[in-house]
Amino acid sequence: MDHQDFTSPQGRRLAYRYAAPRSELTYVWLSGFKSDMTGTKVTVLEDWAKQAGHGFLAFDYSGHGVSGGAFEDGTISAWREDALAAIEGLTSGALILVGSSMGGWMAILSALAMKARVAGMVLIAPAPDFTQKLMWPEFSADQQAEIMEKGMTLRPSDYGDPYPITRDLIEDGKLWALLDAPIELDMPIRILQGVRDPDVPWEHAFKLVDALTSEDLVFSLIKDGDHRLSRDQDIARLVATCGELAGVLE
Repeated sequence: MDHQDFTSPQGRRLAYRYAAPRSELTYVWLSGFKSDMTGTKVTVLEDWAKQAGHGFLAFDYSGHGVSGGAFEDGTISAWREDALAAIEGLTSGALILVGSSMGGWMAILSALAMKARVAGMVLIAPAPDFTQKLMWPEFSADQQAEIMEKGMTLRPSDYGDPYPITRDLIEDGKLWALLDAPIELDMPIRILQGVRDPDVPWEHAFKLVDALTSEDLVFSLIKDGDHRLSRDQDIARLVATCGELAGVLE
């Protein structure tokens, strides 16, 4: 899939795809942990946005996809910097941020940093604070000790080879924790969450509902939905939700 590259202010080479808007809105896709901009959800949403006349931006964080850098060098701080660099450097005007899993955390952090431009958000199985509240408790005592003493452990994956989880990732994630205080965002927010999500329990996503101050927030719980929400009906729901949000904002 064709892409372009740019160099962030931090000197990282980031790959992206961008289409300029014919409307007032640009949708920004924020991928999940160890995910990239080639997934089915993002490509379908990209096609819809273009057909609807909206702008669209997708990019790969450093150490992900076809961007530069090593995955094990990444932290929440670094990937937040990547997100802000891509959004601020490549788009203009009003934005709707669409974040999947870790991308939901990135969307919220980006919205907090640029409130004046973010008109709304769509979050899919959002995973704020996942390094501390979801990932760390899942590790055995031996794995936790390995991370703290050796700086890294390998985490098994259902989708490929084991991958490294570093002490830097875990400790840096604490700096960006959101769920233990109000998240002051006043904009339309839509959350799509599967009940059968093994990675982000729906109760975790509901803690985010409690923390967000927005009154225009709809939390959709999909009883037979998994973490990826990549079935045809899930993607149709995502596109419809993004369209509904555009209608609210027009």
